[in-house]
Amino acid sequence: MSARILVAEDDEKQSRLIRIYLEREGNAVQVVADGRAALEKARSIRPDLIVLDVMLPYVDGLDVCRILRTEPGTEDVPILLLTARTTEEDMLLGLDLGADDYLTKPYSPRELTARVRALLRRAKKSASAGTTLLRVGEVELDTARFEVRVAGRPVALTSKEFSILESLAREPGRVFTRAQIIERVFGFDQDVLERTVDAHVMNLRRKLEAPGRPRLLETVYGRGYRLADET
Repeated sequence: MSARILVAEDDEKQSRLIRIYLEREGNAVQVVADGRAALEKARSIRPDLIVLDVMLPYVDGLDVCRILRTEPGTEDVPILLLTARTTEEDMLLGLDLGADDYLTKPYSPRELTARVRALLRRAKKSASAGTTLLRVGEVELDTARFEVRVAGRPVALTSKEFSILESLAREPGRVFTRAQIIERVFGFDQDVLERTVDAHVMNLRRKLEAPGRPRLLETVYGRGYRLADET
């Protein structure tokens, strides 16, 4: 699977290692060392995927992510965050700003390439899908236009949030375990991703539901998550 990948990493040793592993997969890789250059390069080449370090000079990775998510041409580019921050708050912030996945340092280059492959597969599948309109109660998804409405109100989701919601909406009422969500959305099985699923679901619930009144996206304790079938 060949793709244009932008790597924004200010550690020269790390960026060189990432380039080597991603180029072995047949990808065309460009590397920049600061956030300002990351924004300029992303706008000019419109990559298929961005590997983005959080701690970048001039403009940090979280701001780069936030800015790219608001601009035409980069708003739906998959973003994989690399971070040394391991708290749940930091993870949620990155996902809330639009990142599709994250890796905490130190990480295995093989895991990084596996995450990249999964993100690229998902993006390719979404791009090739025909127009499909899904309705579950008040929730409406247009998978071709990447649009979501709840009771007629437009809701902005990241690509991973959209993919999770789409999986649940295709089988409303069914309980999906975290492992099943990982397999469908992330494309490979990693136990470390269970917290990522929880974080995405928390963000989804905050965007879809009234505060303190979850009724659409339900947690089935000890099992997983489901989209309430209101039909």
